Amino acid sequence: MTKPNITKQQLLDVLKSWGDKKITSDQLQDWMVTNYDPDDFDIGLGEPEWTVEAMNIVMNEYEIAKQEKFVLTKHLLAIDFITTDESRFNQTRHLFLHEGFCD
Repeated sequence: MTKPNITKQQLLDVLKSWGDKKITSDQLQDWMVTNYDPDDFDIGLGEPEWTVEAMNIVMNEYEIAKQEKFVLTKHLLAIDFITTDESRFNQTRHLFLHEGFCD
């Protein structure tokens, strides 16, 4: 049985919708909760390994973080992390994880 695939573009579209305030933080988190289950979904099938890892990190963080920790104005850090090339992976991961959420 084939698992549904969450594409890079689907994830980018959801993040852009949140950044444009077309969906709320609650809707963003609901989407992540519904779609982030590596046992039931393929994540980024056909994408480079670093892109798949970035997608998993972004989806996991938005799934488990408290919504009051989300920084809407930093949604572009998540997008940059997902779309980065391998040479900038560690830098963009650090920026997303440390500036994309408030403590």
